Amino acid sequence: QVQLVESGGGLVQTGGSLRLSCAASGRTFSSYAMGWFRQAPGEEREFVAAISYSGGRSTYADSVLGRYTISRDNAKNTVYLQMNSLKPEDTAVYYCAARTSYSGSAVRGYNYWGQGTQVTVSS
Repeated sequence: QVQLVESGGGLVQTGGSLRLSCAASGRTFSSYAMGWFRQAPGEEREFVAAISYSGGRSTYADSVLGRYTISRDNAKNTVYLQMNSLKPEDTAVYYCAARTSYSGSAVRGYNYWGQGTQVTVSS
């Protein structure tokens, strides 16, 4: 069982930056691949980024490639999403999720989800 709690969302202007954090409970955090997803009002949840157990592999959605960076600190049971050059279309609720195997940009297979944190980018 893994519990995930996101933080770091907020309101930022276009071109600004935010860093999201996702703290995981349990002693087996390093056994899980982690992902970030987002959902805008009226839209389906979409993949943003994923990272492997050790952090050696990562995958990004085309829409955030070059602007976002996913990382993890297994000693702190935390995964991060650094978001730079934010755009209004990045506005969404951002969720972190955990799965037992790393599968790049695959959307299915995540067993645990956080409650989400709101990111709003003003124009």
